[in-house]
Amino acid sequence: MLERELLAFWLYFKVLFNQIAPYFVFGIILGSAVSVFGKGKISEIFLSLQNRKLGAFGVIPASLIGIASPLCMYGTIPIAASFSEKGMKDDWLAAFMMSSILLNPQLIIYSAALGTKVLIIRCVTCFVCGSAAGLCVRYFFKDRQFFDFRGFTGPENHDTDPNTLMRFIKNIGRNIRVTGFYFLLGLVLAVLFQLYVPADSFARFFGRQWKFGVFLAATIGVPLYACGGGTIPLLLGWLEDGMSLGAASAFMLTGPATKITNLGALKIILGVKNFIIYILFIMFFATVTGLTVNFL
Repeated sequence: MLERELLAFWLYFKVLFNQIAPYFVFGIILGSAVSVFGKGKISEIFLSLQNRKLGAFGVIPASLIGIASPLCMYGTIPIAASFSEKGMKDDWLAAFMMSSILLNPQLIIYSAALGTKVLIIRCVTCFVCGSAAGLCVRYFFKDRQFFDFRGFTGPENHDTDPNTLMRFIKNIGRNIRVTGFYFLLGLVLAVLFQLYVPADSFARFFGRQWKFGVFLAATIGVPLYACGGGTIPLLLGWLEDGMSLGAASAFMLTGPATKITNLGALKIILGVKNFIIYILFIMFFATVTGLTVNFL
């Protein structure tokens, strides 16, 4: 009996690994390439927005630049702090940082494993969420400061090798070390779900009862999300078992937005009151987005 279960586990694991691994490898290479070769250019483009009179429409390019940024939240905040010192508006910074939390070039490649429809939904909803965050800061905090970067200390910059090729190779190595464990863990959890969670029960909670499923997915995104690469195998299995696109959308928003390392960094620069507002905003936006996706 045990041998049969181990064989079934291995077969599921092998199929899932072969299905997702190419996206994982390409995502790591692309993410490292953008980080090493494009990080400075992205910062330069964002800073150039400051000289343009875009008004509220400035949240649109700010959100797009946030998605293009390869940095984690601890890497994004020091850059945002430098922009703030140079006079960048809080609403543009909010759009940039919100989108940067939710999506990056590496995660876009990972998400392609979920299919074109899910990829498009993820990109569009993350962009809209970033823009909405910027607009909320613009109109509800126009007379008050939203960010306070004074208490934040950024991580050490590891991309310091004078040889560009070596910087790129070392960045790939760090990327694998950081995400590889969670990718394998996600595969293991996905296989366990496939083997031991009845597909009909899963579909009943996250598919047919789509209103409750969206709220439940938005909620479980908080404790289950540790790494973008690790959630892709889970989402792939869940969608195959009947999870609605709206529930998946809600999970893909609350997951990265409430990732514990992101919350720790955000708590420092937002303060208690604005931090609570941030949590309420992302939960509300994720739920409304999930219901809208299911309705459409």
